[in-house]
Amino acid sequence: MGKIRLKNVRIHSNHGCLKEEMLIGSDYRVDLEVTSDLSKPADSDILTETVDYVHLNNIIKDEMLVRSNLLEHVAKRIIDRIFLELPQVTQIEVEVAKINPPIGGDVESVAVILNSQRQ
Repeated sequence: MGKIRLKNVRIHSNHGCLKEEMLIGSDYRVDLEVTSDLSKPADSDILTETVDYVHLNNIIKDEMLVRSNLLEHVAKRIIDRIFLELPQVTQIEVEVAKINPPIGGDVESVAVILNSQRQ
């Protein structure tokens, strides 16, 4: 088994429950870690035998652009889509963080972390 990580994927989107968040949006950071058997591509050096991190990044970008009230909902959509499109992935951890959230204080970010295993 092995892991592939995408760290600090930055994107601007319009998630949140406040009207201002829906209109002007916020900056977000996504960290993703997927587990898969990487022994075959480690030997073969063939892209189609591994989990393509470009594909993972595209899933993150696509799902982050679909407006949601909650970060939990966005994270779950990312997980669901990875399991649907990448059958070789067995486990996922995704963290979705809102940078400088409008919560009335000096807070760098708030984040939701979801973990899931293929059933």
